[in-house]
Amino acid sequence: MPKPPLHLVLYQPEIPYNAGAVARTCVALGAKLWLVRPLGFQLDDKHMRRAGLDYWEHLDWEVVDDWDALLERLKGARLWYLSKTAARHYTDAEFRFGDVLVFGNESHGLPRSFLDADPNHCLRIPIRRQTRSLNLSVSAGVVAFEARRQLVAKGEIPHEPESR
Repeated sequence: MPKPPLHLVLYQPEIPYNAGAVARTCVALGAKLWLVRPLGFQLDDKHMRRAGLDYWEHLDWEVVDDWDALLERLKGARLWYLSKTAARHYTDAEFRFGDVLVFGNESHGLPRSFLDADPNHCLRIPIRRQTRSLNLSVSAGVVAFEARRQLVAKGEIPHEPESR
């Protein structure tokens, strides 16, 4: 299997519909989905599967037991942390092939320690103050497709995604 152009990480996701929708986005992009335990649902949850039902067999995905296990599996990859508290806009990042987009869970986002450890790689989607946050799956789609746009513009991936 070819190396994925992007990795999307859901850190301790809670809602199966969101994970399923992000899974569908990963298939559309040819990205790999990573789920970091504990999960707020069972992997066979009908809601998660339903959100990406027609696409599940095409999904490149992996579940890891904890954050350290993920870091070990993605050793050497560049991580981008998405948070509504970050100062830098996601459109200001220069994404590269193999980058890792890390999204926190629906209730708490990412741990502050992750963000404090690497503030130069923390990104946010600018939204109006009247909105607390965007849905996890919407956020993942917005940032992942910007990363894809940049990879296409630099010639790192083809304009039309390859079938896997």
